[in-house]
Amino acid sequence: MTTTKSLTVALIGNQNCGKTTLFNRLTGANQHVGNWPGVTVERKEGAVSGNKHISIVDLPGIYSLSPYTSEELISRQVVLEDSTDLLVNIVDATNLERNLYLTLQLAELGKPMVIALNMMDEVKAAGDVVDAKALEHELGIPVVAISAKKNEGIDRLIRTMADTAASGKKPPIVDICSGNLHEAIHSVMHLIQSNVDGKVPLRFAATKLVEGDEAMRQQLKLSTEEIHVIEEIVEMMEHRSGLERDAAIADARYSFIESVMVKVVRRKRAVSEKSKNDKLDAVLTNRWLAFPVFFAAMALVFYISFGPIGSWVADQFNLLLEKGVGALADLLIRAGVAEDGWVYGLLVNGVLTGVSSVIGFLPPILLLFLCLSILEDSGYMARAAFLMDRPLRRVGLTGRAFIPMLMGFGCGVPAIMATRALDSDKDKRLTCWLTPFMTCGAKVPVYSLFVAAFFPRHGTLAMLGLYGLGVLVAIVSGLILKRMKLFDAAASPFLMELPTYRLPTVRTTLRLLWDKGSDFLKRAFTIIFAACVVIWVLQYFTPGFTKSAPDSSDSILAIIGGGLAWLFMPMGFGTWQAASSLLSGLIAKEGVIATMAVIYAQGDEGALESIIGTVMTPWTALAFLAFVVLYMPCMAAFAAMRRELGTKWAIGGALFQTGTAWIVSLIVAMIGRIVVGL
Repeated sequence: MTTTKSLTVALIGNQNCGKTTLFNRLTGANQHVGNWPGVTVERKEGAVSGNKHISIVDLPGIYSLSPYTSEELISRQVVLEDSTDLLVNIVDATNLERNLYLTLQLAELGKPMVIALNMMDEVKAAGDVVDAKALEHELGIPVVAISAKKNEGIDRLIRTMADTAASGKKPPIVDICSGNLHEAIHSVMHLIQSNVDGKVPLRFAATKLVEGDEAMRQQLKLSTEEIHVIEEIVEMMEHRSGLERDAAIADARYSFIESVMVKVVRRKRAVSEKSKNDKLDAVLTNRWLAFPVFFAAMALVFYISFGPIGSWVADQFNLLLEKGVGALADLLIRAGVAEDGWVYGLLVNGVLTGVSSVIGFLPPILLLFLCLSILEDSGYMARAAFLMDRPLRRVGLTGRAFIPMLMGFGCGVPAIMATRALDSDKDKRLTCWLTPFMTCGAKVPVYSLFVAAFFPRHGTLAMLGLYGLGVLVAIVSGLILKRMKLFDAAASPFLMELPTYRLPTVRTTLRLLWDKGSDFLKRAFTIIFAACVVIWVLQYFTPGFTKSAPDSSDSILAIIGGGLAWLFMPMGFGTWQAASSLLSGLIAKEGVIATMAVIYAQGDEGALESIIGTVMTPWTALAFLAFVVLYMPCMAAFAAMRRELGTKWAIGGALFQTGTAWIVSLIVAMIGRIVVGL
């Protein structure tokens, strides 16, 4: 059905229910789909494909409408807005009992609503039955069985959404409470009737007040006397029922859900029988096996990405790039461009050499993200966050902070933005300060070049060590900051759902690779392109805008880099070339390699590797790499940090990261001198 009336539909559901996958199906949006909590930290919008009049709002995954976290706050604000015409509650059919807890709260809002019963393909594969018609009868809410992953039932869902919004049909008011709780809720309803005045559904408001919802108290502007009376009603209910307020409401909701489950669900597997999921978790979350398995998985990822497979793919790709750059250089010469002129120098030694030096590392980066995507979509990375809860608590964080840190291995910008999902300002600030220590994809070209130049026989081990250095320094830094009481606060409780293990879909994996590859190329042909032009001009001209000497020692770039070089003299790479490269790395970390390529004016990766091997020693190279791993992130990531933390905390974080990088780099250089001295 195609509607001509503009509708705003909010997608809401538990984490890992397939909500973002459904959003992509409905809108055709190119959006990353993750298999861990917290991947959606902001509302995202898009029009239904083929029907621009239906606007879909993708809300953060939540378990409750009690606003304890920023995700729940966003979702609650949106679903209470008058501009939302319809709620679509995505329910994971494989975890129906837990998902219906949120459904009952949404039904109390009195808004037109549709239930999208997702993952029905997995229910069928397990031999179970979930009767969608029976569920619709029990709840009085339209239910559509779908599989967002396999694109099943989506057309029917769109038709049901349009029909339900057009009819304005609202969920029936079902009084699931009885006895003392029933009396308490109805007493509060009578008390606050004048305060509600159409701002929020009366029963929903009363239930939230009985739960002790502070946000609802503020929204209704209750007086001290009214709050006192409500607390007396709740205390009486608790005394008579023998249950605390939260437990009483949860007990009532789950009692109702259990009565629904009996009529709706038929399971093939006995309750006492272990599922395949349980059997896998017995190994992958085992006290003794979990960490060895995790480190083995990470080692395999790096072996595939940077070992023989990744190296061979990269070599073949670089041969094509080398031929391409050579062909374009020949075209310029045949077009009459002088080989010793500034135009040829800018285009070939500047743009083509600089940009191709960065693009050459695309294959191993894509292999890395392919492996991480498989681990993520399979559900394993959620287990990794669970495993990291105990180590992170030692630095004052929880396993939830592992999620943005893990995203930091892709890009620092979304990783820093993902800290919005953390429960406290302390967690958010500390995570923002530590996340840039993780190796983002932009640092990989720098690692790859130096590893190929100095440690070609131990590439996998060297790459793993560089990644591990960032993690180790993040842990040590967290312990130091905790002792300094700069982020002094107790770690908040960590609750996390471990999603069902699933085979990654080809569609999701290819979308991720496309996103990462296109983003990498976009940076190469925009930021890196511009940086190459600027670096070449600064290196080609002297301050008087005459051509610089052959070694560029009197160029503008040499003067700028020389002014910073003294900072790195104790580490052994106090040259203007190294300082200039690190400076351009503030724009984008790939700029380090692009700048070196322009400075040394080489047309292929092999030559650049050879030159790097002659201007630095292995220990100097390690000290240089240690600084690259740890110093402040690119400007885009810094801007994200500033948006999340404010200017003062962002500058403090950048200074802390760069200072830490300098100290660690110096320690590496000193160890090198001792080893060489021996």
